[in-house]
Amino acid sequence: MPRTADHEERRRQIADAVGTLISDHGLDAVTVARTAAAAGMSVGLVQHYFRTKDEMLLHTFREVSARIRARVEERIRDGVAHRRPLAQVMADVMTEYIPLDGARRAEHRVARAFAGRALDAPALAEVDTQSARRMREDIARAVHNGKECGEVDEHLDPHAAAVRLAAVMEGLALQVYLEPEDTAGETVTRYVGPLLAAELAVVFTGECRQYTA
Repeated sequence: MPRTADHEERRRQIADAVGTLISDHGLDAVTVARTAAAAGMSVGLVQHYFRTKDEMLLHTFREVSARIRARVEERIRDGVAHRRPLAQVMADVMTEYIPLDGARRAEHRVARAFAGRALDAPALAEVDTQSARRMREDIARAVHNGKECGEVDEHLDPHAAAVRLAAVMEGLALQVYLEPEDTAGETVTRYVGPLLAAELAVVFTGECRQYTA
């Protein structure tokens, strides 16, 4: 009997195949047969793990979200280890959601495809909503921590700040994604960094007492 690790690896292979199909050819290109071919598996084996296209798409979206989440947590750990200001840590975290390179562009396209599909599929929509809510909660938690250490004004509403910063981040992600890949670098240099810094400066206005003591 295949080990659990084998099952998880096959699921990852299928998710990678779905992501590649979406990135290269769009959502309509995703079928069980094409996914099987891209993953180097039989149609029957793919159907053993996922019965429908929506199940494959949902799993792929979760895989992409997990990868982003892992990078975000690494940014946070690195920021804590090097005693960086929360504003700088948040800038690093937010850039993980912006398609600044080929891998993140592919992830962004998968996320956009999932969101479009979710418009007509309540079960998928709930997952999409939960993902967005978790992102705002993460930002709100950082703002709350900033209030405790002195980087954020004590009267600022963390949830309102989180909505604002999430909207800025999502808007920048879309603008970068819509740029041709050969000009995206210029867009990032001229706008993304400065805009993120300006928005974060509105929220994180002080210095952390733990670092200045």
